[in-house]
Amino acid sequence: MKRIHILSVFFALIAGCKGQNKEQEAVQKEEIAMNYASFGAEIDANNALSNSEMTKKFQNLPITDTLNTKFSASVIEVCKSKGCWMKLKMDDGTEAMVKFKDYGFFMPKDIAGKEVIVNGKAFIEAMSVDEQRHYAEDGGESAEAIAAITEPKKTLRFEADGVLLKE
Repeated sequence: MKRIHILSVFFALIAGCKGQNKEQEAVQKEEIAMNYASFGAEIDANNALSNSEMTKKFQNLPITDTLNTKFSASVIEVCKSKGCWMKLKMDDGTEAMVKFKDYGFFMPKDIAGKEVIVNGKAFIEAMSVDEQRHYAEDGGESAEAIAAITEPKKTLRFEADGVLLKE
């Protein structure tokens, strides 16, 4: 009889712990909803790399490789046309160009200076002259600045499937 009581207490504790994990997840989702606006796939802020950690990852990333990751950074610029790309400031002074997976979502055009958490694939790419000019035009650059772009440029790229915008 004693064993039955011990077993029932043990199973009650296990069941209580499982319920607590679900409660914690619900609280975390509620906190994210209160502190962040979500775009694209649903993501959370947990385990996001800091900007300095991601800068180091980018520095060590070969051109032919990709890295599935999540990190936080400050927005420098957003596409003025429709919010279809954004640039993030990295710790070493470089920028990471972020596009959104399958153009599945866009960002507000007035978020320069705000913090975001992006989730997706990081990679290095040589951006063509035409593509650089296209982004410069989208960013509202002058005709002279656009004409001055004459060489491909090594760029930090990121394809985001989800973004959290800190409010």
